Amino acid sequence: MLDAASKTFFHALAQSRPLARLASRYGMAGSGGFARRFVAGETVTEAIAAVRALQAQGLTTTLDLLGESVSTLAEADAASRAYLDVLDAVVAAGVERNLSLKLTQLGLDLDRATCVDHLRRLLDRATPHDFFVRIDMESSAYTQATLDVFDTLWQQGYRRVGVVLQSALHRSEQDARALNAMGARVRLVKGAYNEPKSVAYQTRADVDAAYVRIARLLLSEGTYPAIATHDPAMLAAVREYATGRDVGADRFEFQMLYGIRRDLQTALHADGFAVRVYIPFGTHWFQYFMRRLGERPANVGFVLRGVLTERKGK
Repeated sequence: MLDAASKTFFHALAQSRPLARLASRYGMAGSGGFARRFVAGETVTEAIAAVRALQAQGLTTTLDLLGESVSTLAEADAASRAYLDVLDAVVAAGVERNLSLKLTQLGLDLDRATCVDHLRRLLDRATPHDFFVRIDMESSAYTQATLDVFDTLWQQGYRRVGVVLQSALHRSEQDARALNAMGARVRLVKGAYNEPKSVAYQTRADVDAAYVRIARLLLSEGTYPAIATHDPAMLAAVREYATGRDVGADRFEFQMLYGIRRDLQTALHADGFAVRVYIPFGTHWFQYFMRRLGERPANVGFVLRGVLTERKGK
């Protein structure tokens, strides 16, 4: 885990347009593009191929068409229509029907009512085909708005929809209790955003301790929670608690990111646990990619080795 200064550095790089343009030339170039370790590709066809490969290994998946913080309503509408196209492509391919999305991608920053309309349109298309749609959580500035939108759709009778909580935020334990009471499905993550101490824990120990507390709460009282982590210590704590409280492996799942800790994904599946892999794809992959680099030093080393190998081959 990188320190706060390093994490801030990578988040700053993620906002660099010149760097994004440069990365776009090489990150997805051919099968050896350096970003392909963490991003399945730029098209839904490539994403579906990744789904098939993982399903062949006995893993489940969720697809995420990358994009966030659109600046115009026209862009939000385009993102909504793009997701409708993804729904159609998934149905046509006959692969697993599970999607993840961000509300800022659908215009949350611009007009909440429009964002809700876009999300409702997606759910109306998705529900007859038995999709499950997960609303990703973004930075703390969007936490309450995201939960409010989720609650709005829930009260309107949409049930094939879930949300995400971040253990790094002080409020998340209380939010987990409220979502458990609703019967909502929660994905628990640590949180990839650089947050101020007024709203978030600042040390790894505190974030980890909160993660374990919330995971136990979800396992005991939640509805099929998704425990999303690559941290062996967190995985061990969850497995120990589930075994001690007789929480069967059919009552929750583990989730991991595409291209990260494939060894753990395989090992958990071999031990009888459900493992879902989060598969990001699309042309707007740069910010997501930089957040992955900011989370673990090993990710940086992998990319540097890939770039050096590519340069030697030229």
